[in-house]
Amino acid sequence: MIKTQIQLPDSLYRQLKHLASEREWSLAETLRRAAELFLSTQAPQGKQSASWHPPSPRHCGAFLAPEEEWTALSHED
Repeated sequence: MIKTQIQLPDSLYRQLKHLASEREWSLAETLRRAAELFLSTQAPQGKQSASWHPPSPRHCGAFLAPEEEWTALSHED
């Protein structure tokens, strides 16, 4: 296991200490669990697989505005 130091805002530190106390965990255990949860929710940002292709577009019917009006319509609020 690697030992490290981090800096936390005071309020975050207090919240983490409170949670650790409630769960009867050490602060280190609380931070390890938080880091594991964070990593499990993040998509990998490495290279995409060469076999991946975007899905085919679905046909949603005819356009209701002529093509020459698309730019003007896209800028409307």
